[in-house]
Amino acid sequence: MPQTLSEQLADHFTAFARKELPDANRKAVKRLLLDYLGVAVAGSQTGSGEVARRFAQSSGGHEEATLIGEGTRVPAMQAALANAISSHSVELDDIDVLALFHFSPPVYSAALATAEREKTDGKSLLAALAAGCEMMERVSKAANNSLRNRGYHTTPTCGIFGATVASACLLGLSAEQMVSALGLAGAQSGGLMEMYGPSMQKRFNPGPASRSGVTSSLMAQLGFTGAATIFEGERGFLKAFTDSNDPAQLVKDLDRPYQLDIEFKPYSCARPIHNAIDCALEIRRKHQPDLQRIKRIRMARHPDWALYHQNAHPTTYHEAQVSLPYSVAVALTDGQALFPQYNNARLKEPMLKKLSEMVEITVDESLPRGVSCLMTMEMDDGASYRSQVDYPKGSIQNPMSDDELRAKFDSLATPVLGAERAAQVAEQVANIEACADVGALMRLLAPAR
Repeated sequence: MPQTLSEQLADHFTAFARKELPDANRKAVKRLLLDYLGVAVAGSQTGSGEVARRFAQSSGGHEEATLIGEGTRVPAMQAALANAISSHSVELDDIDVLALFHFSPPVYSAALATAEREKTDGKSLLAALAAGCEMMERVSKAANNSLRNRGYHTTPTCGIFGATVASACLLGLSAEQMVSALGLAGAQSGGLMEMYGPSMQKRFNPGPASRSGVTSSLMAQLGFTGAATIFEGERGFLKAFTDSNDPAQLVKDLDRPYQLDIEFKPYSCARPIHNAIDCALEIRRKHQPDLQRIKRIRMARHPDWALYHQNAHPTTYHEAQVSLPYSVAVALTDGQALFPQYNNARLKEPMLKKLSEMVEITVDESLPRGVSCLMTMEMDDGASYRSQVDYPKGSIQNPMSDDELRAKFDSLATPVLGAERAAQVAEQVANIEACADVGALMRLLAPAR
């Protein structure tokens, strides 16, 4: 009988530990490790991060893995849940090239919790991270844009498969066991786009995906079997979650090196808004417009994202972080859009409210990319300024440098860990291949006492 999609994927990923990672992928997942840790440390101190940490501690259990930003050790499944929520709580986590999902909250949280539980070395961790990220993107390519357009959130819905593969690699599962783990992951897949609003809902989504990735792998290791046809089956993942799909994307070019493109976020908001922020910052830098004299702001967007992020009246910073009008307003006033700009106290500032309400979002099918934005600002004296951004800062085509990523990490981690400990974390990540036990890194992710 021909192999199922899961069986082909399991053969591919169980071989990861025996192969050398392509240098580009090794560098990509290593850069993301530093970024993830900084974002998770900062996110652990938010309201959603704090609740997640308290929940993870509430049921006790074996001390297997570290809660980032606190240092308490809890069962690996609980650490994966809480750390995934923390890492998604300041809207600074990484993104794929289509701005559909975040790799690190589900995949890295599951991998680090499993690695710490198993006392894994750094080289094995990098291989598992690369495997998990590849798996997650393969599922997204097979299912999107239909999955997103039906109202499913790609980060948890596809991320659970990446979390499962990463965890399975670190547990040393056989190909047969990994097939079962993927089946169990499919049984738990979920996550809805009904998350834009004043609540913490969006931050929650990657948590269960990460926890369930660890659960799926551990259950499979113990002998629990799962469906080998979870992707292509008559009632499988693709039939259940999409109206149109491309199953071949799951196993395309398995015999060739996979190009893993990971993008980074310099602004503390949803990635499809970043192009709009870059437009506003470019106009601000080039023309220094008098904000009092702006007559009209038009933001043309590609149809892929034009119907999202339209709320011009956010009532909490959670809403502001998924508001294109507010983000444009704060970029024009502050010249920046970092976490301090998304502050409940600022939402009622008259100038921010005025500019937010002025932003008119239109649809332009001629724009080249799903995240493309074209901003036109009209002044009361007849002057008009335009900026079009197709590749935002942090993208593969417009990357953040290693120095910029380190500065981002320092800005996020130092207020929580202290400068000395933050520097130690960065040094450990830089030399992660030589790390004999990932737990040594994780133990640094608590405030110095």
